[in-house]
Amino acid sequence: MQKENFIKEREAVAVRLKELRIKAGYTSYETFAIENGLPRKNYWRLEKGENFTINTLIRILKIHGISLGDFFKGM
Repeated sequence: MQKENFIKEREAVAVRLKELRIKAGYTSYETFAIENGLPRKNYWRLEKGENFTINTLIRILKIHGISLGDFFKGM
């Protein structure tokens, strides 16, 4: 079986994370990362659609106060 990259799916997650950050009042990904104790470079990678772990996603969603179900609703 060929390994899939799921590029479109990762890009959709990246867009949604950026939307949440902006909705929370953060115009800068760096400020969001620093103020929430996240590695700045790692968070930047998430918003660019790079691969991530589910633990990282859950951590960020907890910061925003939303569930996985709410995050993926409508995607």
